[in-house]
Amino acid sequence: MRSRDYGTDVLADAARRPEPPPTVPAEPELVVECADTGFCGAVVGVEKDAVTLEDRHGVRRMFALTPGAFLLEGRRVTLRRPDLSGSAGSAGTAGSARPSRTASGSLPVAGHTARVARSSRIYVEGRHDAELVEKVWGHDLRVEGVVVEALDGVDLLPDAVTAFGPAPGRRLGVLVDHLVPGSKEARIAAAVRSPHVLVVGHPYVDVWQAVRPQLLGLDAWPQIPKGVPWKEGVCAAAGWPHASASDTAAAWRRILRAVTSYADLDPALLGRVEELIDFVTG
Repeated sequence: MRSRDYGTDVLADAARRPEPPPTVPAEPELVVECADTGFCGAVVGVEKDAVTLEDRHGVRRMFALTPGAFLLEGRRVTLRRPDLSGSAGSAGTAGSARPSRTASGSLPVAGHTARVARSSRIYVEGRHDAELVEKVWGHDLRVEGVVVEALDGVDLLPDAVTAFGPAPGRRLGVLVDHLVPGSKEARIAAAVRSPHVLVVGHPYVDVWQAVRPQLLGLDAWPQIPKGVPWKEGVCAAAGWPHASASDTAAAWRRILRAVTSYADLDPALLGRVEELIDFVTG
């Protein structure tokens, strides 16, 4: 009788067997996704055989530390309890045991200097989009040699694509605000057709809405009536100064300061930026 766990040639089977998922310490605030349920959240507690995750709405769920049960940056991993004992001869703390991570959640590349910029680019609609992408993904972009440029409006996209001249080895990724069916943005994006251009977007009127409102003391981003300038309307509803362009600029600085990592952003933006980075570096 032959075991179902093995074939006729154990060594051949071992050679074909995929590598086991890497093991990652379940450090506090590490954001992972349960591969089976799709629940995504930050680590808020770890026990001997389980980990507790909290999603962006404050919902907590406990999951068993099963091998390969979680996704980290899209790749399966096995979580384990972190080692908080510290190095020999010292009274280690959770802070000293925690590996540093970039704002995007990736492991920093030590001693790296920015590489020469690729021919490929990422275009975003405006300066605020560019500043937010830089704050969260800046390290990753410098490691990859990817430059982010602001379009100053999606209306300029077709001409900008033509001027860029996408080609093999010269890819263009574009992040568009308010890319929803039937919108002006969707019609403009549909007019851009090239295998070397990827246009993706988030559903928000402005990239401000991609930031978790709770960071700013808001329960939710306010609904602004049609005919009211969106940013000024948000500032007024939030009780912030809104009489001038300098007021809205100050509001954006407040929003940007509140962002410290990708955990402060909505997944609708996170996934799209990661997709663009993969596309232009692929």
